[in-house]
Amino acid sequence: MSEVFDLTCDLVRRRSVTPEDAGCLPLIGERLIRAGFRIEHLRYGEVDNLWATHGTGGPTLIFLGHTDVVPSGPEAAWQSPPFEPTIRDGRLYGRGVADMKGSVAAMVVALEEFVATYPGHRGRVGLLLTSDEEGPVNLDGVRRVVERFRAVGEQIDWCVVGEPSAKERLGDLIRVGRRGSLSAMLSVHGVQGHVAYPEKALNPIHAFAPALAELVATRWDEGNSDFPPTSFQVSNLNAGTGANNVIPGELTAWINFRYCTASRAEDLRARTEAILQRHSLDCTLDWSLTGEPFLTPPGGVLRQAVVAVCRELYGIDPEQSTGGGTSDGRFIAPMGTEVVEVGPVNATIHKVDECVALAELEQLPQLYRAVCERMLA
Repeated sequence: MSEVFDLTCDLVRRRSVTPEDAGCLPLIGERLIRAGFRIEHLRYGEVDNLWATHGTGGPTLIFLGHTDVVPSGPEAAWQSPPFEPTIRDGRLYGRGVADMKGSVAAMVVALEEFVATYPGHRGRVGLLLTSDEEGPVNLDGVRRVVERFRAVGEQIDWCVVGEPSAKERLGDLIRVGRRGSLSAMLSVHGVQGHVAYPEKALNPIHAFAPALAELVATRWDEGNSDFPPTSFQVSNLNAGTGANNVIPGELTAWINFRYCTASRAEDLRARTEAILQRHSLDCTLDWSLTGEPFLTPPGGVLRQAVVAVCRELYGIDPEQSTGGGTSDGRFIAPMGTEVVEVGPVNATIHKVDECVALAELEQLPQLYRAVCERMLA
């Protein structure tokens, strides 16, 4: 078929369920060495990371991606084996083809072609890959690599993230920012007892209910021109002993804020704690901030370049969005880096029968190479 097709298939066949890499990064590293890149394999804990660069000085443009995938789920539910790439009806099926081994393969091919055509390009072009993007903690992936970058004075000016961003066709949506994510495990403490003697117990479910109603009804901010309003969600709520005649002694709830630049994490924490105190709850909160909101402004050089490339290649004026969840771009942006996400259609990511249109997979290297040419040729 093509270089990008063959490499995508090679990657999909490797069962790199997070945080396993299953040999994806050595395979890519060997290719990039042959193309003249300098390679560093950075392993932290159970996580493999690859840092590849070509050129010297600045400015620096990097591509960012991950080789790990989410579990396939029941393999019998797939029309074809999830780790055996299969073509049906003009689409390539397999776990990770869209999120994001297709993009990773396209980035590698684009970089190989770019440095072969422009061996004396200005500045540096690079590729940063991790095997720990899909995991729940992400401590030893891009987060840890950025700590190293800061320690050695590494500067990154522009970052293209290959996350699947498109809605219906390649280039119809790019992400120019992301909301922050602030989570907490809330424990509400009560007194266990018999349901027939509530005066001798304290039901944490009843105690929490009014506070929960206020948390859900609170308007945390109004958003702004770049972001929707901050949202509050309860993702898990657990209490009870398993018996219907026992008042539980404790309730646990997982809460999450997806917040915009109109709010700060410390203010959301303080307001949440004030509501809980107002309802006289005996509770504890264990907070976790997994990413601050970030935005590449409309005048950003990279943002303008990606928009121009989508217009030229596909005749599309892409939607410029800050929606969706989080990505590893949240670790790069605080370095003062412009971050833009552009990749294939995201309709099947994390699903059974994940797939990507073959025509769009073939177009991806051209998109990433065109960005390189605009920024560094």
